[in-house]
Amino acid sequence: MKKIFFTLLAAALCMPMMAVGLRQKKADKDTNEFRYEIECAGNAIQGTYLVKVWSYSKKAAIAENQCRKNAVHGVIFKGYGGGQGCVSQRPLANNPGAEAQNQEYFKSFFANGGEFQKYASIMEGTTETVKVGKEYKIGVVVSVRKDDLRKALEAAGIIRGLSSGF
Repeated sequence: MKKIFFTLLAAALCMPMMAVGLRQKKADKDTNEFRYEIECAGNAIQGTYLVKVWSYSKKAAIAENQCRKNAVHGVIFKGYGGGQGCVSQRPLANNPGAEAQNQEYFKSFFANGGEFQKYASIMEGTTETVKVGKEYKIGVVVSVRKDDLRKALEAAGIIRGLSSGF
């Protein structure tokens, strides 16, 4: 009887953790598809970009957490257009196949708790939520430290340095 009780107790304690893990896996799946929109959110201090990222998910809280990841991905691979007094920015990686060629590097770079976190921070009070069908479209303003990100990608051999010549 005691054994059954402790087994049920352990299962009950683990259920909330498993639910969080399942939601995070779904968010990671959404993020691995990198389904987002990125736009300029205004001028930032030198060495950073201020971008607004719109991420999609069935859970609003999960989408907000993924916005930093999407912002860094956008700065590296998409770039963004001008607007709001901004100049459009090209992606840091000029090679369109850079992500596929360095798949292992980016898998760990964008993993939960990965290195991408060092280069992005969410600006407080900037979250917008829009219900679109069965999911949420979450907009968050993110500051991306593009100079530090460029240095890290150059050191990893992902992109060429600005001083490498033509």
